[in-house]
Amino acid sequence: MNILKVSRWTIAAFVLPCLLLYVCLVFVPITVSIYSGMLDWNGIGVSKFIGFANYNKMFTNDAIFWPTVGRTLLLAGFSMLVQLPIALFVAILISRYVRRPSFLVSSYFLPVILSVVVIGQLWKTIYNPASMGGMINQLLIKLGLDSWTHSWLTEPKVAIYSIIIVALWQYLGYHILIQFTGIQNIPADIYEAAKIDGAEGFQADRYITLPMIVPIFKISVVLSFIGSLQSFDLIMVMTGGGPAHTTDVISSHMYNMSFLSMKYGYGSAIASFLVVVCLAATMLVNLLFNRLDKRFS
Repeated sequence: MNILKVSRWTIAAFVLPCLLLYVCLVFVPITVSIYSGMLDWNGIGVSKFIGFANYNKMFTNDAIFWPTVGRTLLLAGFSMLVQLPIALFVAILISRYVRRPSFLVSSYFLPVILSVVVIGQLWKTIYNPASMGGMINQLLIKLGLDSWTHSWLTEPKVAIYSIIIVALWQYLGYHILIQFTGIQNIPADIYEAAKIDGAEGFQADRYITLPMIVPIFKISVVLSFIGSLQSFDLIMVMTGGGPAHTTDVISSHMYNMSFLSMKYGYGSAIASFLVVVCLAATMLVNLLFNRLDKRFS
């Protein structure tokens, strides 16, 4: 076999343009954001360097900030603990019982490619009061469950959970596709050998599918968690962070501070915090799944 020998300098010459582009699009904006978080600046006029005052205010003197962190983690928790297991279960069922699964998987994926504005307006209509044609409230009334009706998007205690349900529904098909693809890539010979030894059905899934799909499941976990931390568009379409900031998350709070309150420096501090949390979460997930890989390898 002829092996193409290329010098390190040649490899570096081809990698360097992509590396420079990556640094300019990722690390430079993060660095600028961290520095901007140390400024008293409205984004337009003259800025004033104030050190870590914005960060100190964010952690100790912002009544909205920590509740937004809690709601962001709540959304991430529902996404990882509810959405991903359901997606994996559905993917296993489709791969086992459906002979031509392409159409079904594509149907589940359809909400992902729809505009967030369309999804938000659709679900706002579904959540409307019964007098305005809200499907959920009308259904509850017909079932005799009048006490279960709510103003789903305007009641502080239920509004965030109403949005979480929409987010889980929207991206369920995305993770079904990822898990289904991972399961399809497992060699059929392994299942046939296990069947000969008496392991089939969910027993085969326990000892074959789940261990072998760990690397793929890690991708879903990372995408799910990071996507939850960055959730913004659906909340702005459906509630705008209301009522009384009870559906605000970190990214929407950052937007409000930066562009509505014209506190660009403080908004940059919140953005820096979000970047650090995303990086820490990614490192933690990689550490946990590396241990799982070693355990099942």
